[in-house]
Amino acid sequence: MPSTFTIAIDGPAGAGKGTLARRLADHFHLNLLDTGLTYRAVAHRMLQYGLPLDNASAAETAARQIDLGALDREVLSVHSVGEAASQVAVIPAVRRALVDKQRAFARTPPGAVLDGRDIGTVVCPDADVKLYVTATALVRAQRRLAEIEQRGGAAELAQILADIERRDARDMGREDSPLRPATDAHLLDTSEMDIETAFQAARALVEQALARRNAD
Repeated sequence: MPSTFTIAIDGPAGAGKGTLARRLADHFHLNLLDTGLTYRAVAHRMLQYGLPLDNASAAETAARQIDLGALDREVLSVHSVGEAASQVAVIPAVRRALVDKQRAFARTPPGAVLDGRDIGTVVCPDADVKLYVTATALVRAQRRLAEIEQRGGAAELAQILADIERRDARDMGREDSPLRPATDAHLLDTSEMDIETAFQAARALVEQALARRNAD
C-alpha cells in the first residue's frame, strides 16, 4: 500500500455508497469518512443551540469546530437532522470549512475512503480511485422502505420516492459543488446488484489502481 491512498465514492442517497465505503475501508485497512455526517454534525449543533439554519456565520463557526473523529452516526442519522443538513450544506462558507477538514482527513496515513456528493470532483480531485455509485430512484426508495420496515417502522413508498427525487434535484441543482460524476470516475449502477456484487466490482478497480501505483 502506498503511503496514502484515497478512494472517493460519490452518488445519490440510497445507492449503497455508504455500505460499499465501509466494506472497502475494512478490506484495504483505510480510514473511513462519511462526509454527509460532517454536514449533519453542523446541523445538529445548530439545532441544539436553537440557531436559524440560514445563519451563515454561526453555521461556519460550527463547521470549524466539528471533530471528524467524534461523529455519532446514531445521533446524526435522525431524519430531522438530515433535513436540516440539506439546508446548511448549501452555505458556501460551511462547505469550504468542511472540505478543508475532509482533505486533511484524506491526507492522514494510510489514506482513506471518503463517501459523499463531491468527493471526486471537489474534495479529492486527485483521488487514486473514483467511484460514482448510483441506482434508480425507485430502487433506492424501495431499499429505504425495506430498512424502515426491518426496524419495525412504517412508511409510504410514494412519499419516500418523492423525498428522494426532491433531494436529488437539490443536490444536483445547487450552484456550489453539485452532485455529478467526476469525468474520470468509474460508474457503478447498483440497481440490479447486491452489495457483494458491487463490492467485488469496486475491489477489482481498487486493486488495479494499487497495481499501477506499485508499478510506478
